[in-house]
Amino acid sequence: MSSLPPRVVIVTRRTELQWLMAKHATRGQVEFYLGTRGQTIDSVEARHDLQMSALTRLRALIPDSWSRVDVERASLDRFNFAPNDVVVAIGQDGLVANLAKYLTGQAVMGVSPDPESYEGVLTPLSVGQAGRLFHAVAQESAAYEKRTMVSAHLDDGQKLLALNEIFIGHKTHQSARYILSHGETEEFQSSSGVIVATGTGFTGWAKSILTTTKRNIQCGPEDRAAHFFSREPWPSKQSGASLSHGQISTRNALSITSRMNEGGVIFADGIEQDFLRFDWGARASITLAKQTLSLVKA
Repeated sequence: MSSLPPRVVIVTRRTELQWLMAKHATRGQVEFYLGTRGQTIDSVEARHDLQMSALTRLRALIPDSWSRVDVERASLDRFNFAPNDVVVAIGQDGLVANLAKYLTGQAVMGVSPDPESYEGVLTPLSVGQAGRLFHAVAQESAAYEKRTMVSAHLDDGQKLLALNEIFIGHKTHQSARYILSHGETEEFQSSSGVIVATGTGFTGWAKSILTTTKRNIQCGPEDRAAHFFSREPWPSKQSGASLSHGQISTRNALSITSRMNEGGVIFADGIEQDFLRFDWGARASITLAKQTLSLVKA
């Protein structure tokens, strides 16, 4: 760490109540809106209160000599992280995945404001644990999980990083058409798209695919490996379905060439709005990323 006091970057996303208030202006209108859908405002307010309470308690635990800044998820692409930052994500697991691609090795603490409701795979810490770990991070005595990330590089120089998974396919429900190359094997496919998942992603989208296909594939979050899965590849006179899955390692990348006239996209970690165009002729190389997510352990 730098000799300067660290800066704590607290990353959040709008609560459901904040989102609804921004849309409907008053609490009464929010309550009416929810009531027309058979819901009450009580649970929405309770989750909001848990988030606000966690933020208040966390801020009180930041060392007095350290600086602090708050960032919403929607502003991450415009925020400049410094090498000395200690990043605290308060919310659900997806928030950590959303911010991972903007970091370059900074320490990340994932804090759950509601451990009873959230999975806590990437947000395993309580507010109290995070407070006790600030000095350990500054003194470089904290323990970390170095979670593997994946990268998609287009032949025009654009790239995209992901902690959970990368999706390559069509932006609508049309079939994705592409040439898949892995090792010595190449195949033209028409499918619902291709998912490339890290070990972290094996608890998400990939878990659903593995359950449905009954494949027994293991991959840990710190393993220097990822796996690709073609989603429902269609065997026909032109397209094949034999290259349906495989491993990506430091020595074995995945190459995909688009055969979609328009509408082809590549996006990461479920954020469809942040995508790379992947139309006819574009070529993507999917590799393990050099950077990893430095997630602070309890």
